[in-house]
Amino acid sequence: MRDLLSRWNQMSLVKRIVVGLIVGIILAVALPDVAKPVELLGSLFVGALKAVAPILVLFLVMSAVSQHKPGQKTNMKSVISLYLVGTFLAGVVAVMGSFLFPVTIALGEGVENVAPPSGVSEVLKKLLMNVVDNPINALANANYIGILVWALLLGLALKHAPASTKTMITNFSDALSQIVRWVIHFAPFGIMGLVFSSIATGGLASLLQYGKLLGLLLGAMAFMALVVNPAITFVMIRQNPYPLVFRCLKRSGITAFFTRSSAANIPVNMELCEELGLDKDMYSVSIPLGATINMAGAAITISVLTLAAVHTLGIRVDIGTALILSILSAVSACGASGVAGGSLLLIPLACSLFGIPNEVAMQVVGVGFVIGVIQDSVETGLNSSTDALFTAVAEFAEWKREGKEITIKKEVNL
Repeated sequence: MRDLLSRWNQMSLVKRIVVGLIVGIILAVALPDVAKPVELLGSLFVGALKAVAPILVLFLVMSAVSQHKPGQKTNMKSVISLYLVGTFLAGVVAVMGSFLFPVTIALGEGVENVAPPSGVSEVLKKLLMNVVDNPINALANANYIGILVWALLLGLALKHAPASTKTMITNFSDALSQIVRWVIHFAPFGIMGLVFSSIATGGLASLLQYGKLLGLLLGAMAFMALVVNPAITFVMIRQNPYPLVFRCLKRSGITAFFTRSSAANIPVNMELCEELGLDKDMYSVSIPLGATINMAGAAITISVLTLAAVHTLGIRVDIGTALILSILSAVSACGASGVAGGSLLLIPLACSLFGIPNEVAMQVVGVGFVIGVIQDSVETGLNSSTDALFTAVAEFAEWKREGKEITIKKEVNL
């Protein structure tokens, strides 16, 4: 047993997750009733991630801002610009893909008990209310916009605090990061429970009828990850982008795929940025910020499912409206809820652009929840890996302007 445990610990996290995934599938197919208690492992894993992620973001950002010294250079403007451009281009990719490969969906009765926003004004109002949310309430409800604002304000207020106070905050930040690493260490067992629950409940067959729609969604996300993001990277640093892209996908994207939480994946991205030799003062802020506003995957989901409804209903779409949809998807995605399936609740907002009634739009949301087992995992993987990628790209571009050599192949060894 000791030798077996030692071999297990020597395996990489990705390999252990794959083992957990395979065991979960086998148990769900062969012993769905006997192995039902395995579901508890998935619930415990997700619950632990949800519990620690909000307070982790608070202390990470607060520590980074309070430690920032006046006159110290950062590349935050470049990072935020990359986040926004990337999310908009994701919307464009989704619209183009939907026109090239139009899909239709079966629309039946409506979906109950889901309350989508009624318009753009409601989305903006909710965003502003989240900004001024009570900090305790923001932590309790995982309102990451509110948490970020409070972390920034507290960090600024503590810039002139004694060094001992700043050290204490940094120690809390490091301790919380270590707790998340411990939780992720148990990811293989959590993934086993989550996969077992998904397959035992819905079955593999439930996904087959939506294969074409799911293929379009995953294809658009893959195009974004393997073509658009590398193109942006090449424009910024003028070097082969793929070693860096694949490194981010391998280290960040895979873990985010299984945890389905960009916020919970923050320590993984922070560790990756440290390995790349990036400035901690920058990535300590840009990574948590990216987990909130860098939502390329969400923009793709909103656009693809909206246009699936449009094609099903036979509504004609001109280029101007398609462009507006891309912008609307990008803006909506930045305010998407951080919970699993949060982007789906903004589909009715995009549908309203084409005059699609709310009852029909909610049926599209229902379809989204059916395929969400795969769609949301890939979406989170794209979002989180792009956080690390664009943070690295912004700093590498600055190195390029300063005449420093960028040896990505050496630093990013696959």
